[in-house]
Amino acid sequence: MVIRASTAGRSKLAIGPVLQSAHSARVLLILVCAGPLAACAHFQPKALSAATTIAGFESRSLEAPGLRAFLAANHVAPPARGTAWNLKALTLTALYYQPALAEARERLLAAQAARITAGERPNPSFAIRPGHDAVVPGALSPWIVPLSFDWPIETAGRRGYRLAEARHLAAAARWDLVGTVWRVRSRVRAALLGLYAAGRFESLLAREESTRQTVVRLLEGQFRAGNVSSYEVTQARIALDRATLARQAAAGRMRQSRIALAGALGVPLRALDGARFSFAALKAFPLALTRAQVRQRALLERADVRAALERYAASQSALQLQIARQWPDIDLGPGFTWNAQLAGDRQWELGLSLPLPILNQNQGPIAEAKAQRSLAAAHFLTVETVAVTQIDSSLAAYDAARTQLITADSLLHNLEHQTNSVNAQVAAGELQPLDLANARSAYEAGVENRLDALVRAQQSLGRLEDAVQSPLTLAPVTVQAAERALDLRATTP
Repeated sequence: MVIRASTAGRSKLAIGPVLQSAHSARVLLILVCAGPLAACAHFQPKALSAATTIAGFESRSLEAPGLRAFLAANHVAPPARGTAWNLKALTLTALYYQPALAEARERLLAAQAARITAGERPNPSFAIRPGHDAVVPGALSPWIVPLSFDWPIETAGRRGYRLAEARHLAAAARWDLVGTVWRVRSRVRAALLGLYAAGRFESLLAREESTRQTVVRLLEGQFRAGNVSSYEVTQARIALDRATLARQAAAGRMRQSRIALAGALGVPLRALDGARFSFAALKAFPLALTRAQVRQRALLERADVRAALERYAASQSALQLQIARQWPDIDLGPGFTWNAQLAGDRQWELGLSLPLPILNQNQGPIAEAKAQRSLAAAHFLTVETVAVTQIDSSLAAYDAARTQLITADSLLHNLEHQTNSVNAQVAAGELQPLDLANARSAYEAGVENRLDALVRAQQSLGRLEDAVQSPLTLAPVTVQAAERALDLRATTP
């Protein structure tokens, strides 16, 4: 037997039985190679064309049978034509169509495939080195075909360390997928809120424009009667022009909001034609997210924090692997030579080849692995610090926004009371219709201020939800739904 050890890799150990003919060697080679080669994977080309993918994207629809089956599988009734789509249904639609999730899923599959690579054991090697000796006395055949066989054995638990590293990296990739789900859901919510705000502002500004037109008409009548100056009429016309400009800008934001929602869902804009949307989920303000235990859980369970922690664990395993590589691997292979043409010519040999670790003991890779572990630890602390800052900042902004909304509600209530009072005085002849028009204009401005406060509060709530990543707003079943949707990607353009 010949044993050779090496810190750098496997060495060779030859086994040399001598065959009688080249024909028998060819037969043996075919038998040895045929089995493994039959199980080999084969390349299958998969075309990717920009024209094809864009055509598939343009064909996406909210009425697609695959989407509706996916909604039903996740216990959400597919909205019928004319029925409003709520935030939950839209989130599942984005999980079904959004290509960002498919990309995150492929990263996860690649990380899981790396676990297969990490768990593989080194293959034994087999070699044939034909020779020709025409002067062997009494030999019937001058051909000598020695065979070499090598069986490598890994030492120091290297395979276990590789598997541990790959397992932690796969777990980190899954947390990255969870983070992508959060971002997709956040984008859908923000787009839906933008659509709601744009639609409401356009409607309110149209009412304000109409009120301003009434004020201008009344002032022009009083100007002709000599009761007001031209300055007052001009000021009213300026206010009307500003209201018109604001309404036109709101109409533009409405179109942009529809584009943003389509992009968040991963569908073309025309897919939203005729669709109605429910904004009920954007009017609630949960207080549960402000609890101290929710904040504490967020610091432990956020997707980016967990992913960073898994990558640190992977760096630990990588360091263990490099330390284990200080020890040599072993290659085993008994050697025996026999020549039937030379009676009694039999020989076997034992050998030991050991590289001397006097120039390096794998110090370089070990130093790199230690540095990578320190880097992973520093990255984890950075992610955790950012998470703390985001959570505390979002909590403060959410509390302030809710306070402003309460104030806006109070202001709107007082403006409504004032408008009703002016209306009664006009009916009693104590005030002029112009006073009522001005009161209504002030009330409309109060409605707009209240809507602005509501939108700001909902935006701060969205940022708080993203910061804490709590199951109160996104249950684990939603993540599972995302994984199932990606399993259907073969049927999705």
